[in-house]
Amino acid sequence: MDTQLLRRAFSVDEFHRMAEAGVFGEEDRLELLDGEIVRMTPIGSHHAGCVNRLNRLLTAAVGTHAVVSVQNPVSCGDRTELQPDLGILKPRADFYSRAHPQPQDVYALIEVADSSIGYDQGVKMLTYAMAGIPALVIIDLGAKEVTVYRKPTDGTYRQHDVLRSNDRLQIPGVAGTDMKVGDLFD
Repeated sequence: MDTQLLRRAFSVDEFHRMAEAGVFGEEDRLELLDGEIVRMTPIGSHHAGCVNRLNRLLTAAVGTHAVVSVQNPVSCGDRTELQPDLGILKPRADFYSRAHPQPQDVYALIEVADSSIGYDQGVKMLTYAMAGIPALVIIDLGAKEVTVYRKPTDGTYRQHDVLRSNDRLQIPGVAGTDMKVGDLFD
């Protein structure tokens, strides 16, 4: 007998109301992807160190010309709210306290990947491209590579560059963020 499972997709608003009602624990690391609640992998020390290093470098580089957002939500439609490791956002007087950033608020998003590389280069990359996020940077800790994706069109990024240790990384659309790729790794 073939049984079909009935699924119920949640909106971003419902996801927020569930969090406010205490449905999730404070330690739960969750994202909403196309209406489904997805548990994020735990953050290891290499991952955390890379995010901390990037936070310091980017905050110093952008000054008041952008907001560096660390592991905070970005809304990608009514049924998707993801938490990139870093977001480089357009400045806003309220620092996004009134509402999470939307794709039009984003210069670039950065995902740091170790065990999550397949998820980051697959579902998340496609989701960001479909939402129109202008640039995505994926830092692969295992391969010690950085891939920069640009020009989202029809649910994919038309351009990408793979950078290695001696190459220079410039976050697309954000002046002053030039850094040596090898400096991002331990």
